[in-house]
Amino acid sequence: MNEIELKMLWQNTQQQLQEGWKLNRANAAEITRMKIDKALSSMRLAKLFALLVGVVWVLVLGGFVGTLFFNAYNSVSPFFLYSAATQVLLTALAIGVYGYQLVLISKVDFSDNVLAIQKRLSQLKISTLNVTRILFLQLPLWTVFYWNESMLASGNAWLWTLQAVITAFFTFAAFWLFFNIRLENRDKKWFQWIFRGSEWPLLHAMELLGQVEEYQQKSE
Repeated sequence: MNEIELKMLWQNTQQQLQEGWKLNRANAAEITRMKIDKALSSMRLAKLFALLVGVVWVLVLGGFVGTLFFNAYNSVSPFFLYSAATQVLLTALAIGVYGYQLVLISKVDFSDNVLAIQKRLSQLKISTLNVTRILFLQLPLWTVFYWNESMLASGNAWLWTLQAVITAFFTFAAFWLFFNIRLENRDKKWFQWIFRGSEWPLLHAMELLGQVEEYQQKSE
């Protein structure tokens, strides 16, 4: 085998290796896209379930509160009435966000370029954070809805001190979470605990999408 044949053999081997690397990267990118699709599918199911439960809750509680407003306003504790009404309003807002998220998930098209997919996932990420922040504002409502006039009249100092501490704690927690549930805190344990399970496959999906972009850049 002369020198020219050796060079040709070397060039052919190099070309085959490069084609093999490109094929492996393409396969890796496709597998990663499948993982993203699986993550979004689990999120879709979680959002759909939350939306359905939320609709039932708003219809039942909203109908009940509406009946009390029009038929028994003067005989019902205003703490219960306005706490329930506020909770219905916050849940209705969350339902709207869940519907928006389902639309975003349905518009994720893996035939699009990576930038377009990243934009959809970024919108989904922001809305997920926002709806969680909204729902946490309900916390203090659960500590005041059972207040009534008889409690105000007969409650002692110890009882109201305890009640004030509980309500203040949940109010502080609600607003602290509202202002601190941000992507910058995603590495904190409390953040990961809140978004554990199927509610937060989004960060993983975006990390995988970054891998797809790397594969495509290396293949070009």
